[in-house]
Amino acid sequence: MCIIRVERLQKRFKSIVAVDNVSFGVEKGEIFGFLGPNGAGKTTTIRMLTGLLTPDSGDVFIDGIDMRQSPIIAKMKMGVIPEMGNVYVDLTAKQNIILSGKFYGISRGELDRIADDLLDRFELSERRDDLVKNFSKGMKQRVNIASAIVHSPEILFLDEPTSGLDVQSQRLIKDIIKEMNQTGTTIFLTTHNIEEANILCDRVGIINRGKIAAIDTPERLKRAFEETQSVEISFDKPIDGSLIEESKMVSRVEKRGDKWKLYTDNPDKLVKYLAEFAQDRDLAFTSMEICGASLEDAFMKLTEVRERAS
Repeated sequence: MCIIRVERLQKRFKSIVAVDNVSFGVEKGEIFGFLGPNGAGKTTTIRMLTGLLTPDSGDVFIDGIDMRQSPIIAKMKMGVIPEMGNVYVDLTAKQNIILSGKFYGISRGELDRIADDLLDRFELSERRDDLVKNFSKGMKQRVNIASAIVHSPEILFLDEPTSGLDVQSQRLIKDIIKEMNQTGTTIFLTTHNIEEANILCDRVGIINRGKIAAIDTPERLKRAFEETQSVEISFDKPIDGSLIEESKMVSRVEKRGDKWKLYTDNPDKLVKYLAEFAQDRDLAFTSMEICGASLEDAFMKLTEVRERAS
């Protein structure tokens, strides 16, 4: 069952078509990743899904509710964490959460308990009464997310939630995302961090130049690009990578530090060739790894295809 349904969504800014006839659905209870290059239409799309921006045409349904006809009811079902945080820096951490809860009509007694629970979950209890303007970026983002989920939303929209954060804050936020999803919350996540999407998401949608390039599970997207399999190898002596290119067994050769990444559609045949290559030149392997196509490889291929088609 689709808890988010998008039909023929379009948005233009003067002569620029930011979102071009986009349609897709997000299943109830899944973590859906939304990826794309800068300027691809990610943020414009999420703003239309959350009612912050009105589409020129097309429809958005949140749990069957038409966003145009009943925006308040639709918004009550969601929590939204925008790319630019919207915490109130002149309030304390707890005051921010309580203020957010008041917008959703939560009683003061219940709200006080919820706020304390959230401060504990986000490891902010010791700073509950400190002004947010004195917090680090990671701590501000924790307050931001805690405020957005004060009403236990059915859907959580996150726009680049871990961008620019320290490792500890990133890990905590990812753990909270997984925990909320396990209790039934649907997660809609936009990110530039492809590995983050690969680890967290049940499915990902890739948008480029305002159009959907692909929607599928990370593993199916990776399998669709077998030619981006690779062998990563290093030798005990320097080599000339062009010698391997001459074998015609690789589509691309990249030097990465002391290693060579060799892209191929036949890793088995390439490894056998490399064994002969090393023996003929009195080389020893210091490392070798066969790598499947990554989600990043699939993303690059899909956006390249869309660029060429445009």
